[in-house]
Amino acid sequence: MTREGATVGHSIRILFTFFIAVMGMSAIALAQDGPPSSETAEASLKDSPRHGEYVEIQLPGSDTTLYTWVVYPERPDKAPIILVIHEIFGMTDWANSVADAFAKEGFIALAPDMISGKDKTKPATATVRALTNDEIVERLNAVRDYGLGLPAANGKSASIGFCWGGSSSFKYAVAQPDLNAAVVCYGSSPSKEDVAKIKAPVLGLYGENDARVNTTIPNATEGMTADGQSFEHEIYDGAGHGFFRAQSGQDGANGVAAKKGWTKALAFLRTHTESSN
Repeated sequence: MTREGATVGHSIRILFTFFIAVMGMSAIALAQDGPPSSETAEASLKDSPRHGEYVEIQLPGSDTTLYTWVVYPERPDKAPIILVIHEIFGMTDWANSVADAFAKEGFIALAPDMISGKDKTKPATATVRALTNDEIVERLNAVRDYGLGLPAANGKSASIGFCWGGSSSFKYAVAQPDLNAAVVCYGSSPSKEDVAKIKAPVLGLYGENDARVNTTIPNATEGMTADGQSFEHEIYDGAGHGFFRAQSGQDGANGVAAKKGWTKALAFLRTHTESSN
């Protein structure tokens, strides 16, 4: 090979290496375009520059303490609060990392351990499932009151939940007339009679392959018909239950749904919770 040919070949290899590096960085950026998955949650929390801490919130008239993960955004003005309601599995790194992701987007995020004060020797799934509607509302009200009392809060509040937490976010919208918005991620809808009581706008995000939950969507579409009521929902092609957490599932459809759903949820929440609205 001539010297000139070798030089050209070397230049091509350098350009190819640079192209691969750029593509790799682009892939990382795309992978982070949304909340963490269960696989990336621990690293996401470790690398977060935001201030997160556990606080103790006393339930009124009770000796029960609600342990709640609170993460603050980095912004110069006051922020809306969002209650992040965990899945049937209870508090996990993933639930905490989603709260951190909302703080990154400008919200004061509060993620309560909904089974605080309960028997932790039992499986979390059984303990979470045993919570009554009254207990769910009581606990979320305590966390909401705490959040609204923070000096950095702008007076607006919303809830978002996943799986069991999605159903709980819907139930909370029924019970709390002063909620500004609720997001339901693959959670079952309450009865038509209950959703008819909702004052806050509701957004539902669902996976196509989740008939157990999706068969309850008509309860919301047919129940929230009064003037002023608003129920939006999206169903993502090929996605299954739990697509925000299990983003590698369903042959990539879960990851696509997570990115689309995250973008939709942020736009919806900002519309209804920023001070100027």
